[in-house]
Amino acid sequence: MTRYSEQAVAAQITAVLTAWGMPEDHIATTTEVMVHTDLSGIDSHGISMLMTYERLRDGGFLKLDARPTVERENASMALIDAGGGLGHPAAVAAMELAVEKARSTGVGVVSVHNSHHFGAAGYYAAIAAKAGLVGLVTTSARLPSVVPTGGAVPRLTTNPIAFAAPGRNNEPFLLDMSTSTVASNKVKVYDLHGETMPEGWVTDEAGRAVTDPAEAMTYIHRREDGGLTPLGGMTSTGGHKGYGLAVMVQILSAALSGADLAATRPPGAPDDIGHFFLALDAGFLRPDGGFLDDVDELLDTLRATPPAHPDKPVLVAGDPERAHREQRRRDGIPLPGTLIGKIASICERAQAPFLLGDPLPEN
Repeated sequence: MTRYSEQAVAAQITAVLTAWGMPEDHIATTTEVMVHTDLSGIDSHGISMLMTYERLRDGGFLKLDARPTVERENASMALIDAGGGLGHPAAVAAMELAVEKARSTGVGVVSVHNSHHFGAAGYYAAIAAKAGLVGLVTTSARLPSVVPTGGAVPRLTTNPIAFAAPGRNNEPFLLDMSTSTVASNKVKVYDLHGETMPEGWVTDEAGRAVTDPAEAMTYIHRREDGGLTPLGGMTSTGGHKGYGLAVMVQILSAALSGADLAATRPPGAPDDIGHFFLALDAGFLRPDGGFLDDVDELLDTLRATPPAHPDKPVLVAGDPERAHREQRRRDGIPLPGTLIGKIASICERAQAPFLLGDPLPEN
């Protein structure tokens, strides 16, 4: 693993997106989201996504010059067409619009269709929390890779959900999770590192565990059977609950916006990913500010729970990512050599400068 400053990673992403013809303002937004994701330790959704974006662009599925447009709007709701572009700019615009509406009416709901991958959902939920509002974000995805409980063929995507709530003195509670046991990009990270995966992440056509990441990537991306398990794994360990959550996310993200359902997309048809953004002003229900105090009390109580292992204190959602950001801003963002080589090849094909030739010195 070689470490790079966040500035170096940002410069490399910016150079590639510029060479691909993305508008300058959208480059700034997309780069910010991708680097924040890598800083947060979510290595599957940051600079490593350039490989996927290149494949979609070269295949004619991704429009880097697209600009989102508002199709329908009233005081509290809106529908946005992302124009077939990357999801990051559309998602930031959607949550900012939801926040604006929530400040006016108490609640803002914005639905997005005709979009692509937008990175980590938690980034957008955090926009609402930073504005003092509750945020909820869900998204569909392009690839049916999750097998319904009891099934042998994938029918759902990883369907992430993120929820953020501000406190008065605490940093926001920020939950960001897929409704599969893991996201497919986590498998990609294991494949890049050449490491054996834990059992229960991916199963074959007979429900048997797949732990070789290369084989797992085959089931996820090239085979028509087997795939990722729903959150919880098998029914005996609660997999039916993750399955139900995944369907809920698909309804909010795709059915509500008019995006496609992934599993029923005709072969060769353009991707049409849907996102859902909600911002809620708790101050309307709790004008005395008690909501913020109660969130603080809950988070403080949870963190004060006696730990099962003294050297591993109880955390709440958002704490690990904040710790990663602090460490990686200090020590750099680690990138495996295999990924660096792939980025160099992308730069060569795009005629973009390769800017990762000067890593940070080892401590």
